[in-house]
Amino acid sequence: MRRTSIVLIAAILATISTAPISGHSDNGYLVVHGWPVLPEGFVLGPAAGVAVDSKGHVWVFQRGNRIWQEPLSLEPIGYPTVVQFDGSTGKVLNMWGAGLFAMPHGLTVDDKDNVWLTDVALHQVFKFSPEGKLLLAIGERGVPGNDKRHFNRPTDIAVLPDGSFYVSDGYRNTRVAKFSGNGDFEYQWGTPGKNAGEFNTPHGIAVDLQGNVYVADRENDRVQVFDAKGAFLKQWRSAEMGRPYGLTLLPSAIAAVVDGGEQPEMPPDRSGVSLVRQDGAVAERFGRFGNQDGQFRMGHDVAADAKGNLYVVDIAGQRVQKFVRTP
Repeated sequence: MRRTSIVLIAAILATISTAPISGHSDNGYLVVHGWPVLPEGFVLGPAAGVAVDSKGHVWVFQRGNRIWQEPLSLEPIGYPTVVQFDGSTGKVLNMWGAGLFAMPHGLTVDDKDNVWLTDVALHQVFKFSPEGKLLLAIGERGVPGNDKRHFNRPTDIAVLPDGSFYVSDGYRNTRVAKFSGNGDFEYQWGTPGKNAGEFNTPHGIAVDLQGNVYVADRENDRVQVFDAKGAFLKQWRSAEMGRPYGLTLLPSAIAAVVDGGEQPEMPPDRSGVSLVRQDGAVAERFGRFGNQDGQFRMGHDVAADAKGNLYVVDIAGQRVQKFVRTP
């Protein structure tokens, strides 16, 4: 064996051996072992989006047996891609979406419990009833664009109480677009770059009670905050927060930000969840890179329920995990 290989393996083992091998966070979050409970013969594929509805049910958008391979396939996934869990027990309540999606990505639930989804292969944004009835579709199937009716790999949605919504768009368009509740385009902002108001893969989006818009600007390793019209307010960036893939806002004005890591060709890497104050300071962080309970291979999105419990989807680990706050 080459000496360079020995040194590399030793470095990896040292990183693994010195990190805590536990699902428990020293900072106050505990992974719930055995949650969720999947039906016999059913497994989750790459899990991309997660949200919680008004009843405490947890919704996950997953890719079944579909892998990300360029060019992205437009062939519908013949497997239920939308899975609804009981937040308390972890049991599956409902599944739908087979034959509808090609590359699932973002999932949001509005205050009427409608389910909003983005598909990066189809370049579309969808609104469904909780039972899976299509209520609204924006974008032209499989046709990318950068105008009022087209997207280019849209990543996430944030819905306002009046039914209007923002779309982070996305892998190719580097913009945020605002739409009315009927799906009519209103305005947009963002161009490629690293300066304020510019993006490099706007990957997750959320809106606070004041109407401010939070964007996980993934490849720029930051969260940018804007007012409702897109005027830049501030940004959060730190090594401890890492690379934001997704975020959710808690009632305490704290944001939970999931760090998906750098994704090198081989480990070591990192992944975790940071609790970030409004000044950008990380109040606490939990999780690490790995495939055991409480660990993540690539944390991709995060959601919170009314009790402050957090749910994290791991796209490379192909699972969703629940974390509860310890006393």
